[in-house]
Amino acid sequence: MTTPGDEPLLSLRSHIDAVQKMGELRHVHGAHWDLELGGIAEVSYHLPHPPAVLFDEITGYPAGMRVLTGSTGSSRRFGHTLRLGDDLDDAGLVDALRGKPSQWTTRARDFPVVPVDSAPLLANEVPGDQVDLLAFPVPRWHEHDGGRFVGTGCFVVTSNPETGVHNGGCYRMEVQDDGRSTTIAAVPGKHGAQNIERWIAREGRAPVTVSFGHDPLLLALGGTEVPGGVSELEYAGAVLGERVPVVIAPDTGLPIPAGSEIAVEGWLTPGNMRDEGPFGEWTGYYSGRRRPCLNLEITRLYHRDDPILLGAPPGRPPHDYSYMRTVMKSAMIHDELVSMGVPGVTAAWAHESGGGRLFIAVSLEQRYPGHARQVAHLAAQCPAAAYMNRYVVVVDDDIDCSDLEQVIWAMSTRSDPDRDIEIMRYGWGSKLDPMLPEGAPAYNSRAIIDACRPFERRADFPRVAESSPEYLRGVREKWEHALR
Repeated sequence: MTTPGDEPLLSLRSHIDAVQKMGELRHVHGAHWDLELGGIAEVSYHLPHPPAVLFDEITGYPAGMRVLTGSTGSSRRFGHTLRLGDDLDDAGLVDALRGKPSQWTTRARDFPVVPVDSAPLLANEVPGDQVDLLAFPVPRWHEHDGGRFVGTGCFVVTSNPETGVHNGGCYRMEVQDDGRSTTIAAVPGKHGAQNIERWIAREGRAPVTVSFGHDPLLLALGGTEVPGGVSELEYAGAVLGERVPVVIAPDTGLPIPAGSEIAVEGWLTPGNMRDEGPFGEWTGYYSGRRRPCLNLEITRLYHRDDPILLGAPPGRPPHDYSYMRTVMKSAMIHDELVSMGVPGVTAAWAHESGGGRLFIAVSLEQRYPGHARQVAHLAAQCPAAAYMNRYVVVVDDDIDCSDLEQVIWAMSTRSDPDRDIEIMRYGWGSKLDPMLPEGAPAYNSRAIIDACRPFERRADFPRVAESSPEYLRGVREKWEHALR
């Protein structure tokens, strides 16, 4: 159950070594935990080729206590994370990923976790009354954040008290009580929040473990709609083709990935609340005000020597994990449309500018009247896309739906707003929605935009003013040297 260099499976250090070999890792020394780490990370996300950034010698902390950002922000890094290959481009990565989520779901139960008695994580154990999360370089990521958030790339493990099935989720976690505890802002309706509610209703408290540094595969799975009843740790085993080793936390009985850098266990109780937020979220806004949130009573903390915190701060896209979500959602939406038996779907893309959720485009080879509307409505409500999408645009198959310029051109020239825009109401929204009034139920509407040529006009619709791909290919071969 080890990786090269005797690292445990799902070790963050193994991922960092691989990214270094790709030439996609940058080292930053001497930055400050208060805003500067977040600012440098934000600048990096907007570079033409965004690197992963490893921060060390952070102001106020000893060398060796590090923070990683941008772990999945390129096709090569994310392809490596999903074990699909290290040299894929964007389209190749989505193609390689298509069909895999359903396969991994089917195979997950063949990879139950493996409890182990030893792991680098166990090098340091801190009892609950001595815990200080601020002994680690926890950043204040954004200028108007309400505090220091230790959980951005975290993996929060809960369980269903009836079935015992584990769930792994990624939720924001703000350090509280001068480092002695942390809130967990589990998203309402998600499986982790449901498990917490079930435990509290049944036992008056809910057990939780959290890893704060690990292979970003767990970050990817913790932020993806893995089907209910399927453990993300077993799902990770299916991705890896190998059972995931875990340490069983003695107080809660829940697993902690053996490859974790820093981890805690403890209990959530309805009487233990702390004010939490605001926090710059993946929508690109500070959604909501500072409000009470369940606070974790930490009973034990574990960490490796010189531990590394996995940071994944969101914000206005592109942000730390917007590329990752775009790729995952695009492949999953395409797969779900095909699995429904809908013909003609050639591609789907959950655009990064919409956080991988809010703006979805689908390319379609039209085959019958109403085909485009059928696909649009299904895409708007399929499981992979139903949570907080706002716009679904269906375009013809001559349009690259991942190219926003092409999508907007199709909308501008092939749709009539009066005829081709429909509104769906009371969809599955989110309290993170900046358009949602304070205290209102988390619904949202969504627009369906048919930007395909009208079916009845396909034969006589004006010809596109462009050269054929074959002709342009020859021109490039002959004249590209003159245009460099």
